Amino acid sequence: MQSRSSIGSIVSANVRLTDVMSHLSTTKPRVVICRNLGPDVMPLLEGRSDVEVVVWPEDSSCDRAWLLEQVNGAAGVLLMFPEKADKSLFEAAGPNLRVVSTMSVGYEHIDLTELTNRGVKLGYTPDVLTDAVADVTVMLALMAGRNAGSTIDLVQSGQWPKFRWAPFAFCGPQISTLPSSPERTVGFLGFGRISQATLKRLIPFGITSCIYTASPNSPPTHERDSAILSQYPTLKTLRRVDSDELARSSDVLFVLAPGGESTKHLINEEFLRKMKKHSVLVNASRGTLVDSDALAKALKEGWIWGAGLDVVEGEPNITLDHPLVKEPRCIILPHIGSASIETRIDMATLAVNNLLAGVFGEEMPAQLKV
Repeated sequence: MQSRSSIGSIVSANVRLTDVMSHLSTTKPRVVICRNLGPDVMPLLEGRSDVEVVVWPEDSSCDRAWLLEQVNGAAGVLLMFPEKADKSLFEAAGPNLRVVSTMSVGYEHIDLTELTNRGVKLGYTPDVLTDAVADVTVMLALMAGRNAGSTIDLVQSGQWPKFRWAPFAFCGPQISTLPSSPERTVGFLGFGRISQATLKRLIPFGITSCIYTASPNSPPTHERDSAILSQYPTLKTLRRVDSDELARSSDVLFVLAPGGESTKHLINEEFLRKMKKHSVLVNASRGTLVDSDALAKALKEGWIWGAGLDVVEGEPNITLDHPLVKEPRCIILPHIGSASIETRIDMATLAVNNLLAGVFGEEMPAQLKV
């Protein structure tokens, strides 16, 4: 027969176990947010009672040590592009992690092998930034062709009063057609959503011909191309070509293809030497597609007219001694393609919706199928 004290101990232990089980059954899933997403988006998280939200408190890049500490036991994490979801993050998170949501189209900062092996879902933000990037892409083409870098510097350095005007000073090739120059060919390295949105914006300039290259593994595009031609009657030709013709025939070449090892330095010295002397190169996708040293050499020696870059290999560590920064006909922006207020709000909203759907086992609005 058990003593009263032993019976009391058993009852007490059972009560504690019940409390623990009750706590476990009511614990809300925790999500870690690597940056405050602003007043338009944070209420989507803070207004929910079924999730615990942990947000990096500083107006700066998320501290790595803080992230690894806070992600422990979390069900989801929302990253910006600078943060890496690598093996150390997955190990720190543990088995509760269900979803990684990135506020970006690119996912080079995500270790897909680790993610897949651990059964973690990945959300990203395609489509919503297409128009914003296309706008900047056209802007870069105009700026590079019309010597915006040199002329802006002339004004901002106070040298305009000293400038001696000449008939062809600061002249460059224009995109729009003229009776004296009725043909313009734009080329695209990659012809996805952003490239097509860029072409749409270029049609009113009088573009008559469009050529592009695509991955050898991509399906035939005759039906799509025919539809585009019928949409734009002034566009005479739309053709898929090889890289050699792309280089030789493009008046303006837009680099809008995915990054990664398979596309690294597709634009190299050999390619650049084939381009027209008055051609302009624009890269608004990934810096790794263009060999920076080769491009600097092409600009310095006059193989091409100019370049407009929203991305540079090795960014953001691009300093005044970088060879491209030294080239007056190279316009460099600090990766602002998606940086419109409306687009960033849409991206942040999609990233939050991906996160919450992944945490609660619902269909994600934009899941990358790894």
